[in-house]
Amino acid sequence: MLDLRTLQRNKTLRYGLPMMLLVVGGSFGLREFTQIRYDAQKFKRKLDPSLLAKVDVEKQSAILEEEYKKVKELNLVQWKNIRGPRPWEDSREYQEQQRSRLNKKE
Repeated sequence: MLDLRTLQRNKTLRYGLPMMLLVVGGSFGLREFTQIRYDAQKFKRKLDPSLLAKVDVEKQSAILEEEYKKVKELNLVQWKNIRGPRPWEDSREYQEQQRSRLNKKE
């Protein structure tokens, strides 16, 4: 039978067993801490009632009908596409040029 002194001299039991306990115990500990993290994120991400109404699939058709009514009221016959200024162009100067071109066409 093995006595206590032989077990203390065994390097596997002396260094390997604590290392294995640390690795296995650490994985269980990390699992608990990450679960707390995800639960906290889930609690923070609850939607506002206004956003929830927009995301809700059942109410989606009603929202689409409202948007259709808004677009239907717009006057799209007289709409003109005006290019915005490029980053290297002066925006005020370019807008004035666009307005003068539109006034000349009319």
